[in-house]
Amino acid sequence: MAEHLLEVRGLTVDFHTARGVVHAVRDVSWHLDRGECLAILGESGSGKSVSASAVMNLIDCPPGEIVSGEILFGGQDVLKMSDEARRQLNGKRIAMIFQDPLSHLNPVYTVGFQIEEMLTAHDTPKEQARARCMELLERVGIPDFRNKIDSYPHQFSGGQRQRIMIAMALALKPDILIADEPTTALDVTVQAQILALLEELQAETGMGLLLITHDLGVVAEVADRVVVMNSGQIVEAGSAADVYRSPKHPYTKKLIGAVPGSGEMAAPLDTGIKPMLEINRLTKHFGAFVALESASLTVLPGETVAIVGESGSGKSTLAKTLLRLEDATSGEALYQGRDLVTIDARELFALRREIQMVFQDPTQSLNPRMSVYDIVSEAFAIHPEILPKARWKDRVRGLLEQVGLEAGHMHRYPHQFSGGQRQRIAIARALALEPKLIVCDEAVSALDVSVQSQVIDLLTKLQQEMGLSYLFIAHDLPLVRDFAHRVVVMQGGRIVEQGPVAEIFDNPRKDYTRNLMAASLDPDPEVQAERRRAKRRMQEELA
Repeated sequence: MAEHLLEVRGLTVDFHTARGVVHAVRDVSWHLDRGECLAILGESGSGKSVSASAVMNLIDCPPGEIVSGEILFGGQDVLKMSDEARRQLNGKRIAMIFQDPLSHLNPVYTVGFQIEEMLTAHDTPKEQARARCMELLERVGIPDFRNKIDSYPHQFSGGQRQRIMIAMALALKPDILIADEPTTALDVTVQAQILALLEELQAETGMGLLLITHDLGVVAEVADRVVVMNSGQIVEAGSAADVYRSPKHPYTKKLIGAVPGSGEMAAPLDTGIKPMLEINRLTKHFGAFVALESASLTVLPGETVAIVGESGSGKSTLAKTLLRLEDATSGEALYQGRDLVTIDARELFALRREIQMVFQDPTQSLNPRMSVYDIVSEAFAIHPEILPKARWKDRVRGLLEQVGLEAGHMHRYPHQFSGGQRQRIAIARALALEPKLIVCDEAVSALDVSVQSQVIDLLTKLQQEMGLSYLFIAHDLPLVRDFAHRVVVMQGGRIVEQGPVAEIFDNPRKDYTRNLMAASLDPDPEVQAERRRAKRRMQEELA
């Protein structure tokens, strides 16, 4: 049998913590061949990123410890190589791109400098590095790359930053590219572009692609084989089609069953009901830049209105302007008859009790120095008329239980919880003031599919019990399909289409909406393969 490009044999990785030993990876074995895409699929904490980090020598030891195993590249065990040999290997022969490029690109250096540094660190002459950098930026599709080469990471969009990371990783034409959740935070059209780019580059160079993900749609689009991990172990492996069509392990079946997009669509509510929220021609300009232009929509009591669109379409600007986190340039936002745009600060302060927000990243929106009790009860301190202090603890206990958390954990801190649990804490905080409207800004986009399903079930249950209304900003269209009553589609700061969820998904009127739907990935590899064939046929006909 031919030698594999990369082979992991019996890898075991432990982490030594104050609470004892955590067995992050246990006796894991897999291989990657040239020109192949292997996806490691699993939820947070499954060990998929740790096993990839071991390949790149990115595990801090201590507290980490590679207890046993081999990682064979070119017939050599990289775990037995010297640090100098590993430095020559990493980047040059094996490269990696990460989930959040903004965190992994140095904010004080231009992107050109950082790509050139990658080249010169591996002995490329400086005069050649600049030309190679230009070539790479053009290849990964950075617009106006000659002028953008001396720009800083914050001056690019999320999709462009990921392209820059890909350019840096491919600078030295590696044999293997490890992509760790490369599209999780991207909207559907940008995700499709990044995956298409990776496939093109793989076809050009013949490199092996190791894809770490929790997204079955991404697996269906690009993976040849899949390894499913749970609790540090491989529970299933096989071709992408076989694992999806005939899963054998209960964990794999649970993952596939949690994928949104196959449930019944919600019927629209009675339009004769008086709206809770009525937004009329709401506009926000930042100088000459038009972020939001003449947006109009309504939200009924007990209704979920989803706002979808690409990054930069104005979704979050609409939410921030509605909540007065940004001042509107013009227009009105009538909440139960009162205009949120023009009311004075005192009246707005009182109304904030009834309109709350849950943000995309609970790690950023929860104060790490405050316990869960302090985070949730802070609402009672700000609005002391709600509840006497003697009842705070009982109320916090009830809120935590309501969102599916253990009341006994109220004195823990945010870092002691998983991502899904932190988002439940954020929801408990929002519920503390007994709101009538909750604005969810990409509130589940960074969560694993099964955790995402749990949070959506929770939001649905709370809506039924409390009559809550949601303004739900999202880029995950299958999720919107299952959860929303109505959908608002935004492009370039304007609302281009809106209507009941069945109407938007089954009969979209605008080309932009149809393109959004087409870019959304199906978890079935055979469906995705047929879509690719249809796209190629269309391109050939146009040519």
